[in-house]
Amino acid sequence: MIGFLRGKVAQLSSDSCVMDVNGIGYRVHITSAARNQLKLDGEALLHTHMSVREDDISLYGFSSQGEYELFLLLISVSGIGPKVAVGILSAISVDRLCQVIGQKQISALTKLPGVGKKTAERLILELKDKVHFSEDTATDIDAELPDHDESSADDPMYEALMALQALGYSQQELSPVLKKARGMTDTEDIIRFVLKEYAGKR
Repeated sequence: MIGFLRGKVAQLSSDSCVMDVNGIGYRVHITSAARNQLKLDGEALLHTHMSVREDDISLYGFSSQGEYELFLLLISVSGIGPKVAVGILSAISVDRLCQVIGQKQISALTKLPGVGKKTAERLILELKDKVHFSEDTATDIDAELPDHDESSADDPMYEALMALQALGYSQQELSPVLKKARGMTDTEDIIRFVLKEYAGKR
């Protein structure tokens, strides 16, 4: 089992990277939080999990020990594999995910990629006593996240969200900007609006 990788970032995309460790390139699937901390040709450390299946061996990388530990909890739940778990962690921060599970916010969980109602119920049932969050900083997560369910698959806002996440943005950072775009009915217009908003913040 490979517990972590320390080396140079040889390649970098929205959801994966190649870490050069003493001349050996390890391809690692990463969360958006990990992606935001990496720089091409820069030195980095990733906490890793090796997933071994009959026809596949994959590495998954995380920005912190806390993110890695929550990933392990997620994949312990029936119906959640490594790819879905990484997608969940890319859409919401560790603290906020712990919060929605701990507060049993099913509707908020079903807005996360790959999570339906039954999966959300299993997450709460199996993990509510295993996750920790501060009540003092608790917020209404259900109100913060844009709808993300199967019935919205043809919705321009949903399509824009999926496209922007593919570019490396997390649902957490996109949520406040997408709220400004409510009322827009064209997916490409929404994407251009969001990219322009982020360009103006640089």
